[in-house]
Amino acid sequence: MRKKQWLLGFFLLLVFSVILAACNSDSTDEGAEGNDDSDKESSKPQILVFGRGADSVSLDPAIVTDGESFKVTQNVFETLLNFGDEDTTIHPSLAKSWEISEDGLTYTFKLQEVVKFHDGTDFNAEAVVKNVDRWKAGTEDAFYYFNSMFKAEGEDIITEVVAEDDYTVIFKLSRPQAPFLKNLAMSPFGIASPTEFEKTGDKFGDNPVGTGPFKFTEWKRNDSITIEKFEDYWQEGLPKLDKVIFRSIPDNSARLNALTAGDIDLADGINPSDGKGIEANSALKLIERPSMNIGYLGLTNTRPPFDNVLVRQAVNHAIDKQGIVDAFFEGRAQPAVNPMPPSISGYNDEVKGYEYNPEKAKELLKEAGYDGSEIELWAMPVPRPYMPDGAKVAQVIQKNLEDVGIPSKIVTFEWATYLEKTKNGEADAFMLGWTGDNGDADNFIYTLLDKDNIGSNNYAYYSNDKVHDLLIAAQSEIDEAVRNDLYKQAQEIIHEEAPWVPLAHSTPLLAAKAGVKGFLPHPTGSDRLLNVTME
Repeated sequence: MRKKQWLLGFFLLLVFSVILAACNSDSTDEGAEGNDDSDKESSKPQILVFGRGADSVSLDPAIVTDGESFKVTQNVFETLLNFGDEDTTIHPSLAKSWEISEDGLTYTFKLQEVVKFHDGTDFNAEAVVKNVDRWKAGTEDAFYYFNSMFKAEGEDIITEVVAEDDYTVIFKLSRPQAPFLKNLAMSPFGIASPTEFEKTGDKFGDNPVGTGPFKFTEWKRNDSITIEKFEDYWQEGLPKLDKVIFRSIPDNSARLNALTAGDIDLADGINPSDGKGIEANSALKLIERPSMNIGYLGLTNTRPPFDNVLVRQAVNHAIDKQGIVDAFFEGRAQPAVNPMPPSISGYNDEVKGYEYNPEKAKELLKEAGYDGSEIELWAMPVPRPYMPDGAKVAQVIQKNLEDVGIPSKIVTFEWATYLEKTKNGEADAFMLGWTGDNGDADNFIYTLLDKDNIGSNNYAYYSNDKVHDLLIAAQSEIDEAVRNDLYKQAQEIIHEEAPWVPLAHSTPLLAAKAGVKGFLPHPTGSDRLLNVTME
């Protein structure tokens, strides 16, 4: 009996040992599989899908003015100098250092020495010279920004660019320009591959080649643009993403739905009314872009009835700006008074603006002899940072105008066509806006309202010789206090002549999945994505 009991115990112990071993084996296998899954997760490509309101016009930064184009080119090209991650202070980029002569007419830049273009050619001083020569040789209607920022009164501010050696380049100016370094840091002045633009000519924007952290790979018109990590990028360990896909989703609500559904990872042009819902969703996060913009109703000063200053003043009194801000911006904007935001040095806070006063508007229209003829009111077809819903705001403006006796017909076009026709002066009244490129007053008032820029960024065709003289003097003035006073004088004249109705300075909203890390929205609207990661 004892022997049978012993044998039974031994048998049970043996069975238990086999079962235990099997369990350990399963556990080990499961652990191995878990590690494999973890490894797969860590090696999964880092892809960011960025939903935006419109397609790019071109990917040649030298010839475009729209933010949707710069949104892409900012990551494909690099400028000689960079802005700070969240402001417009100046930092090294393709130029690692610089010196300025005492008279402010000569700038000497030392360049990075290990940089290659995406086509494998070398970045050097000669490449910089060829880029500037290309900008200078371009026609005014194509190279808008160069002619806005580096020409004055028909004169080239940059007279010569010389490659002193392979990695030293010298800029010589015809006159001092206070914002010169800030201008060079702007997105339009990304350095392109001379080999590529000499080969492709005006088709360069279809196959852009720069030195940036990402290289261009594909463009499906009105759908998506794809850029991929440039493996030979000169800054070690960057970019952190493997690929970025910019998807065009014109409707704000549809874009937010795509984010909520997980179809995209980051979305701009968020309606202010959706902000609270996003903040309540733990899977998402709301992102505020620092405000540096102006949304406005432009009045083409060369077209009747807006060739009459009294009619322009009447329209300024007719528009209920506070009502627009309350209805469409959910407290994330302020009514505008001047053609630049209060955050910009040189802002004139003594200008009080036109009060909303329909009766005053009617009096001015009567004094002007306005005959009640219908005008066209052009509404933006896409959401913009300074105007999240242009179509609906246009309806409010239409009603405001009707209330004072100005009948209007709302008109719109595809975005690129809208910009082109407005630039050509074909609109009566039009909705547009501007996000500052460099944080300087010159980039608002001179760029948008000086007579030098009629046919480019001066869509209102406004011209005033006194304003022009003040702005040209301000460009060359090194004393900041004197310079600010010149801009304040210009704002007083512009207010009186009312070429626009300044509408609002907004705080643009974006939203992202909670796992999007390292995204820093820039006040210029041109975001660098090289430090972004996905969790």
